[in-house]
Amino acid sequence: MITGRLDNLALARGIHDRIGPRRRDQRWLDSLLAAASTRVLLVCQGQVPVTSDHARLVFVDPEQAGPGDAFLLGEVGGEFFFTQAEDALPEGLDSAGLREIGGLLNARDAGLAVHAIALTSWHAKHRFCPICGASTMPANSGEVRRCTADGSLHFPRTDPAVIMLVVDDQDRALLGHQDAWPDGRFSTLAGFVEPGEAPEQAVIREVAEEVGVAVDEVSYAGSQPWPFPSSLMIGFFAHAATTEIKVDGEEISDARWFSRVDLRAAVAEQEVVFLPGQISIARALIEHWYGGPLPGSW
Repeated sequence: MITGRLDNLALARGIHDRIGPRRRDQRWLDSLLAAASTRVLLVCQGQVPVTSDHARLVFVDPEQAGPGDAFLLGEVGGEFFFTQAEDALPEGLDSAGLREIGGLLNARDAGLAVHAIALTSWHAKHRFCPICGASTMPANSGEVRRCTADGSLHFPRTDPAVIMLVVDDQDRALLGHQDAWPDGRFSTLAGFVEPGEAPEQAVIREVAEEVGVAVDEVSYAGSQPWPFPSSLMIGFFAHAATTEIKVDGEEISDARWFSRVDLRAAVAEQEVVFLPGQISIARALIEHWYGGPLPGSW
């Protein structure tokens, strides 16, 4: 049974204080948005402004951000940060998404970027009340949306999903392939937690459904936000009680057991197996089992 905690997950390194208790103080929020020292991170369709080397975020002051709803992200070292959605980013600036920059940014910028992209995406998609259909308005600097008709409050959505590396008694790892992926892409199994289900139960169910393998032990490994658009990936190691594979043909079209030697050789060929990207928890699970870095990624 593989165990252990995953360290330094790229999108789980945020350090900003979200200042929850002060989000209801509109006078204080207005004073921050009137201060030139306040930093605003603009977001356009999941892209954020970055320096040319993609190692740092580029912020603007509130006046440069222009009209629109600015949502409080938090405070780091005496600096206050907001985010604002835009139809287009300023000309002359490089921009990138989290898959490109998540592993390059420092902890402060990685946390702010994840928060900003997830928050602006949720607000863009939840402009109407799910109870009565009336319009909603942001409140508490983006912490919530309030229905303009019935006053009900609606909070940002997060969808919990389990992602697991299954290992058998021969210390082989189980990786799967989906038809929607290019040939050679293999990753850990994953799936959403269903209503009334614990994450550990979801691990056992998803493995059985997708590849027909029974799991008898589950060990928590770590988690990180995955705002594509709103998931929280909860990572596990799992022990296989059986090894016969029967793919479901829907979620998973191919699944294989890999020894460390097999996987290293397959990845080295680069036309046989491609592994998940460096910022993913799937990659961290695989490399924890393998014992070190592996070449290649999607």
